Amino acid sequence: MSSKPHPVSETSPSHTRLGPGREFDRIRRIVAELGNRAVGLGDDCAVLAAEGDQVCLSTDVSVEGVHFRREWLTLEEIGWRSAAAALSDLAAAAALPIGLLAALVIPEDLDPEAAEQLMVGVGGAAAMSGASVLGGDLSSGGLLSLTITVVGRTEHHLGRSGARVGDRLWVSGTLGGARSALEQWRTGEGTDPDHDARHAFAKPEPRIAEGRWLAHRGAHALIDLSDGLAGDVRHLAAASGVGCVVNLDALPLHISTGAGATLTGQAAAVFAAIGGEDYELLAAMPESFTPEAREFAVDFGTPLTNIGVVLDGPVQFLLDGEDVDLQGYSHFQ
Repeated sequence: MSSKPHPVSETSPSHTRLGPGREFDRIRRIVAELGNRAVGLGDDCAVLAAEGDQVCLSTDVSVEGVHFRREWLTLEEIGWRSAAAALSDLAAAAALPIGLLAALVIPEDLDPEAAEQLMVGVGGAAAMSGASVLGGDLSSGGLLSLTITVVGRTEHHLGRSGARVGDRLWVSGTLGGARSALEQWRTGEGTDPDHDARHAFAKPEPRIAEGRWLAHRGAHALIDLSDGLAGDVRHLAAASGVGCVVNLDALPLHISTGAGATLTGQAAAVFAAIGGEDYELLAAMPESFTPEAREFAVDFGTPLTNIGVVLDGPVQFLLDGEDVDLQGYSHFQ
């Protein structure tokens, strides 16, 4: 019989150090209020130690008007991206998904079949990631929202707090596609974004296998890029107690990033760095990892790019050798 799961840090109310921003200021106040009633807050996943593997848990909410608009996406796409956002937290923990629970709030103006259509998308993202739908809840309300709770397992949990001075920063895939879709919707007077940008926004793919691959090759820290590279680099640095230098000229840009950047008047690399919801992985890898990066592209059909270094000092972003002040996405801005 397995032992009852318990928090890995059950003897200590220690928490992952949080980066800057109004959202994280609120979390700090919540942590202070909870005191020793809370354990290990601040990482992508809560981790429970059981007999054998560690159990990883995370929850993510998607709210109409904040994370999506119904006129932009089908209900199936809304369900998919909501589930993918939560599953991406398991990727950042190098965890294998077990299943998910979905709590839906459905406005009365939607068709009776809306819940089924949403769950087709949720189920599709779950199946692609190797997870099952385990249950959930259903309610009515003024705005459409989906709260997805995911459960996974891993032999050795990775989080944000393990980066070491001298590590190199690597990012999977390409950046800026989701934000490009958003800007094209905002400025396009009802027209759809180009196909590649729309797909990046509507159908993100959690990097589950990629997170495991990086962990098995010595990653010291992982975080998924949900709040944008500029914000998430700061969260990784704060959690690890280190600084970072990011070379914006090295960023791997999505094919649609240039179109979105043109709409904002920003340099393409800056546009990509501050855009959220790419759901790629940022990894702090040992310096010796460099020659193995080519294997990643062969195994997964997407690049793995060295974009910076971990060091003592502040977090810096360099563009053409000049320091650029960047912040990531904030829900409370």
